[in-house]
Amino acid sequence: MTIETGLDGWLRYAALSPALSNAQQRYSSIIVLDTDETSPVYTAAKELQDGLKRILGQDIEFHFQLTGGSSSSIVVGTLESFSSAGGNTKDIPELKEDGFWLNTHADNNCVHIVGQNERGAIYGAFEYLMRLAQGNFDPVASASNPSAPIRWVNQWDNLDGSIERGYAGPSIFFKDGEVVKDMTRIAQLARLLSSVRINAVVVNNVNANPKLFSESNLDGLHRIANAMRPWGVRIGISLYFDSPKEFGGLPTSDPLDPAVNDWWNDITAKVYRKVPDLVGYTIKANSEGQPGPLTYNRTLADGANMFARALKPHGDGVVMYRAFVYNHHLDESVWKHDRANAAVDYFKDLDGKFDDNVIVQIKWGPIDFQVREPPSPLLANLRKTKAAIEFQVAQEYLGQQSHFVYMAPLWREILDFDMRIDGRSSHIRDIVSGERLGWNRSGYTTVLNIGSDSTWIGHHLSMSNLYAYGRIAWDPLSDPVSVIQEWTRLTFGLDKTIVDIIAKISMESWPTYENYSGNLGVQTLCDIIYTHYGPSPGSQDGNGWGQWTRANAHSIGMDRTVATGSGNSGQYPAEVAARYENIETTPDNLLLWFHHVPYTHRLKSGKTVIQHFYDAHYEGAAHAQTFPLEWAKLKGLIDDYRFEQVAFKLQYQAGHSIVWRDSVNYFYFAKCAFWLQGCLCYTRRGSFWGKAVITETNEAPGTAQKELTFPSGTYNIAVNYYDHLGGRAKYEISLGGKLIGSWVGDLEDRLGHDFSEYLDGHSATRVTFRGIKVEQGDLLKIVGQPDGSELAPLDYVSILPEGTID
Repeated sequence: MTIETGLDGWLRYAALSPALSNAQQRYSSIIVLDTDETSPVYTAAKELQDGLKRILGQDIEFHFQLTGGSSSSIVVGTLESFSSAGGNTKDIPELKEDGFWLNTHADNNCVHIVGQNERGAIYGAFEYLMRLAQGNFDPVASASNPSAPIRWVNQWDNLDGSIERGYAGPSIFFKDGEVVKDMTRIAQLARLLSSVRINAVVVNNVNANPKLFSESNLDGLHRIANAMRPWGVRIGISLYFDSPKEFGGLPTSDPLDPAVNDWWNDITAKVYRKVPDLVGYTIKANSEGQPGPLTYNRTLADGANMFARALKPHGDGVVMYRAFVYNHHLDESVWKHDRANAAVDYFKDLDGKFDDNVIVQIKWGPIDFQVREPPSPLLANLRKTKAAIEFQVAQEYLGQQSHFVYMAPLWREILDFDMRIDGRSSHIRDIVSGERLGWNRSGYTTVLNIGSDSTWIGHHLSMSNLYAYGRIAWDPLSDPVSVIQEWTRLTFGLDKTIVDIIAKISMESWPTYENYSGNLGVQTLCDIIYTHYGPSPGSQDGNGWGQWTRANAHSIGMDRTVATGSGNSGQYPAEVAARYENIETTPDNLLLWFHHVPYTHRLKSGKTVIQHFYDAHYEGAAHAQTFPLEWAKLKGLIDDYRFEQVAFKLQYQAGHSIVWRDSVNYFYFAKCAFWLQGCLCYTRRGSFWGKAVITETNEAPGTAQKELTFPSGTYNIAVNYYDHLGGRAKYEISLGGKLIGSWVGDLEDRLGHDFSEYLDGHSATRVTFRGIKVEQGDLLKIVGQPDGSELAPLDYVSILPEGTID
């Protein structure tokens, strides 16, 4: 039996049962209206041929002409080629760019897949195959059109092969400073992207390296484009603003200097000679220490327009200019300083000054992909300048794909938000589609962190986020529940139990993670100055990065009101601004985003802020314990390989959620417990006291032991320990002289998140031994064998009756 590694993602085309496959008609041929083997139409036909064989067991040949006598055929082509071949187009409604018509009950029992262009044809083919793969044979005759023309992904791959915020192994694009030679995985990625109607990928990090312009790398970009083009996926590249100085040998990169403009014109022409269908450039400038036009006392529009002019002679290429521009050396003592204001402050007054092929790429929230933020107010402040919204499939602040968080509900919440521009309905989905403000080119992009691991993204379940992103970018009204259900059927199987359990875990994952990582709009309380992964609420304040909570002994939250704070609420249109300015109309889930309040402030639930914090972290951690238990019900229903991989990840998440709970709750307990009076402030911290034990040296083992004095019975024994970079310590645990388990501190080999060198919230973790029979008086002993600088660190042990959460 072939192991399912996850490499095929949702395109595994598992064979249907004979009862289902025999119910579907047999096809006589696939008629492909394009003989060019590099065309997406030809690729669509090959995909149909392969998919029908795998799903239905039907071997079907190609033909290249549409004849009147053709029956029971699948016809695939563009609207133009279909019409030229004599196809009946009178029932086909208007198709937008990339749109398609799918008719499964056309004349002579034929299936017609007709794209507005070549991409539309392959999208229609995938749509048909994915319907069949779910056992859906219902007749359909309908057009499907995208909500917006831009549906991109941004890889953050570096030339050395590393990936910034990459949690699934090294890059599939680059290695040792060069584009890789083998294009196999790149073509496989293009297939996955095409199947969810993503039409472009920016292949390198926004923190770009000008050596991308070397002759060998330009040749490499040519190979990448050739590998992805048959799937209808175009490529773009990220640029380093100071490339003229650092790579071109010029004395300046001033965007108004004619020599600099000539340099960019020349290099752009060289790129287009290698990649004639380049989709454009992505620019990060004047952000987080990067150079940009402000470095040369020019405006952001001056910089963007320089690149736009270089692209203009070569076709439809666009500049995606990131609005992620801010000062990361802010003085927190100044009450009005607020990073959340930066995008509007920098871009609003430039509205209308950007060239028509510039699109401002705006992160969905004002800070940086937090577990909860309001929508970016810049989305309501650009009227003449086109924009694209930036999401993040990479779970940078959401568990880095070691925790599972299904993000489609978060994205829908943002896209459904009504900005009320000029007092009119202005849902964000209608802004980024271009419909609300009359833009002709706008849309979506997302940070993606595909790596060389067979799971692609580091967690089998997290691939649902890439699938959901494509679906939502095509149709922002897509229902997150329906999306996860169809993804599950395609990825794991049609069994209702599988679909129901994965959908349940997925839909509960975001609120669960929010509860144990940071709620009430306080942001994700991770370490923002180190790995962005584990709990570290104290790191939020006292630095220049501006992701502040302003927590002190008495109060917490950012005052973003116009009346007394940073004025951020006033950046929104009037109706929204009024809602956030008033603490009574601000929803509690954004209370601490917009208001600085005492810990004793009562929420609409009646609880105090601090009580809600404590309770929510306990509730979130408790609910995370249900995920591995739910998943365990699927044993035997899906393949063992993927079952075990996901089970391990969910069990790790359950343990780390308790680390989050205790770290955050103890931090705020220490902040406020010594002055609060007359309120229900409490914490149940178990054995977590902020200390650890380690071996004396890195050579000899160490032993921790204790006689158990509580009543005999069956218990779960959980050991909290630290697994950090620097070694792979080994542990054995025994009870009453009998070995009950062992493990190795090798999570750096099994999990892909950004690891820590220290004993902290990033490296804290837990292993659990379930159903252990304990006799009163038994000696519990743990022996740790150090390795390198990992000195077998232990935190605490919890011995719990079954069903009890410490």
